Amino acid sequence: MKLIVAIVQDKDSNRLSHALVKADYRATKLASTGGFLRAGNTTFMIGVEDDQVEDVLEVIRTNCKVRDQLVTPVTPMSGTTDSYMPLPVEVQVGGATVFVMPVDRFEHF
Repeated sequence: MKLIVAIVQDKDSNRLSHALVKADYRATKLASTGGFLRAGNTTFMIGVEDDQVEDVLEVIRTNCKVRDQLVTPVTPMSGTTDSYMPLPVEVQVGGATVFVMPVDRFEHF
């Protein structure tokens, strides 16, 4: 048995949740926040049998897309900010960060 932990952008969360239900996979959703953009994320915890891992990963790949987003950098903490003019920077966001871990034991009460 495996535990899949998938961290996805909030924009992809509902689409992924519906796709997992449609594919008959149960998941626990946790609200989380990314460190770099300080944006809302959703962390999915999905327990599956070993032979189901690739199918779940394909559901995640299909429903969590990378996209470009303009972000204004945070003001520097040191030095003078009189001449600091933050300009938006284009970064890639979205997609999913996925961890697949072995599970020694699973119980559902």
